[in-house]
Amino acid sequence: MTRVPEAVLWDMDGTLIDSEKLWDIGLHELAEQLGGRLSQQTRDAVVGSNMENTMLEIFGSLGLEPDPAAMDKAAAWLTERTMELFRLSLPWRPGAREVLESLRDNNVPMALVTSTERALTEVALDSIGRSFFAATICGDEVGGRNKPDPAPYLMAADLLGVPADRCVAIEDSPMGMQSAVAAGCTVLVVLAEVPIAPGEGWTVRNSLVGVDAFTLGALSAVELG
Repeated sequence: MTRVPEAVLWDMDGTLIDSEKLWDIGLHELAEQLGGRLSQQTRDAVVGSNMENTMLEIFGSLGLEPDPAAMDKAAAWLTERTMELFRLSLPWRPGAREVLESLRDNNVPMALVTSTERALTEVALDSIGRSFFAATICGDEVGGRNKPDPAPYLMAADLLGVPADRCVAIEDSPMGMQSAVAAGCTVLVVLAEVPIAPGEGWTVRNSLVGVDAFTLGALSAVELG
């Protein structure tokens, strides 16, 4: 019998919305302000990362002293610049909105689990729609235990009242995938900015086009045996 998942936990950037391209603009501009250029290696390293780690990676790649005050100033600038870009345009990833609607129509509880900080997530939710999510966990709300630590997904599952190993997590980045796998979730990786090969504990798709609540239910049924 086809069924739907007990709960679904969503990453945001690169999974629900095509915001990584907007982050690209701000990250490249920030690197130039700091007197250098953002390399592709550094850009790949910060996909799915939280702000603190992003600043450490950028400052380190540019040979700059990781001065806390300087990094705080850079992080504040990047947040404000990204907010501007989010308000101008925030495109959906292919198929993402349709999956959200299918899950909502089938009464599947959902949580948003993002490394993005709360202030910027709230701007994104203006476009995505808060009503889809019964809970949201942001990168500045996990006590420093950001992805790839399992804490964000465990916290989200707890808020929904569903054990993490009964949840489906949807991700696009290596850090996010590792976090969800470590939490015990059934994990669907939707390819975006960084290549990820299929592996034990996660399934890979090129996009969410054609996915619905029953597709995810079948995936969790396979994982749970």
